[in-house]
Amino acid sequence: MLEPAYQVDVVIVGAGIAGLSAAHRLTSAGVTTAVLEAAPYVGGRMSTEKVDGFRLDRVGQLLSTSYPELRLTPGLHSLTLRRFAPGVLLHRDGHTQRAGAPGSARGALHVVRALASAPRGATTPPGRVGAPVGGAVDQARLGAALGRIAATPVARLLARSEMPAAQALARRGVPARTIEGFLRPLLAALLCDPELSTSSRCADLTLRAFASGRLCVPEGGAEMLPELLARTLPPDTVHTGVRVTSVSTTSVATAEHGEIRCRAVLLATDARAAAGLLPGLRVPDFHPVTVVHHTPDDPSVAFSTGASLLLDADRGGPVAHTAVLSNVDPSRAPGGRVLISSTVLGTPPESVDTAVRIHLSRLYGTSTRRWETLAVHHTPEAVPAMRPPHDLRRPVRLLAGLYVCGDHRDTSTVQGALHSAHRAASAVLRDLGGAGSLHQADPAATLPRAA
Repeated sequence: MLEPAYQVDVVIVGAGIAGLSAAHRLTSAGVTTAVLEAAPYVGGRMSTEKVDGFRLDRVGQLLSTSYPELRLTPGLHSLTLRRFAPGVLLHRDGHTQRAGAPGSARGALHVVRALASAPRGATTPPGRVGAPVGGAVDQARLGAALGRIAATPVARLLARSEMPAAQALARRGVPARTIEGFLRPLLAALLCDPELSTSSRCADLTLRAFASGRLCVPEGGAEMLPELLARTLPPDTVHTGVRVTSVSTTSVATAEHGEIRCRAVLLATDARAAAGLLPGLRVPDFHPVTVVHHTPDDPSVAFSTGASLLLDADRGGPVAHTAVLSNVDPSRAPGGRVLISSTVLGTPPESVDTAVRIHLSRLYGTSTRRWETLAVHHTPEAVPAMRPPHDLRRPVRLLAGLYVCGDHRDTSTVQGALHSAHRAASAVLRDLGGAGSLHQADPAATLPRAA
């Protein structure tokens, strides 16, 4: 039986991409929904700071064009993805070489055959797919392995024995120079986990995504995902500056606006905030991430790496990966300026900007003393850790009327956050009896408008 008086069908707590995407699916099914966000803006960790015409991501997680939820999520159809150059650049022993992932099984065979026919010890010309992992045989094996994992069904990857990723790589007979020269720096960048303590199943899924698509970033900054989602929701759905203090299956209490009655509550906050509202929810460990943004005094440095992601295979400094991001997405820098964004994983050194500058001077082969520091963003709880055993599909339905979603319920990626929201919205609709509005009163009458 419906409660005799209520204000909205579903209250979603948190206006990150998980909460906003769930709101799209619910409102599309005719279910009235209110999204409550304590901050004055939407997006959570996917935020972008504006400094003198530059657009600077606070966390800067890398996306992949192979993420299906980017195509399937309502509200993201107009999202523009800016692609990095194929593969990555690896800096090792003072040299930079390209390592690439074939985009299909046929492409993998082409790469393998080309590399296998090359003279032993030959290096890959700039701009060509290859890998700094020894001779042609090693490179051919790497290309074949990437091709195989791209074609492997997800169910088969998930059926493999689970262990830390570093241990799994060592047990699979992969040459140590391939692990240290390519797989470790690549997976560290994609998982934000420099020690590769992540579940081997999650690492396999990450390699599959890399081998099946292209690394990319959203045009205009990370904030474009939540902004697009919020902008395309029905008016008065999203309400910022509303702090939720407690939840139940039929209501939420707010600090500023009293009680809001509903038929169901979906927690779409980060893991720690969710546990604060529902004691007993597991809070995972987190990987800290620091992003340092510079603009160089000499614009010619933009030509050194093009639109490639540059990884340090030597682990010779704090920077795990760096890129001339204005080459990838020109909208992130004002005309004629260059934006270089660099990521430090784990606990940063005390003088992080100085240490990063010294490291970048080696990676880019130029002096960085006169580079201008635009911002240093440190996020202690940037990415939930996925150590084994890791449940890739943690329950999103706690009980009828109470649900939870976010990257801590799936994989710690944008794909995982969106997919968990998809699962949670489906569970809500099943419990509410499918599509059709249950609305009896105007939720906008008691809630503030979005900022």
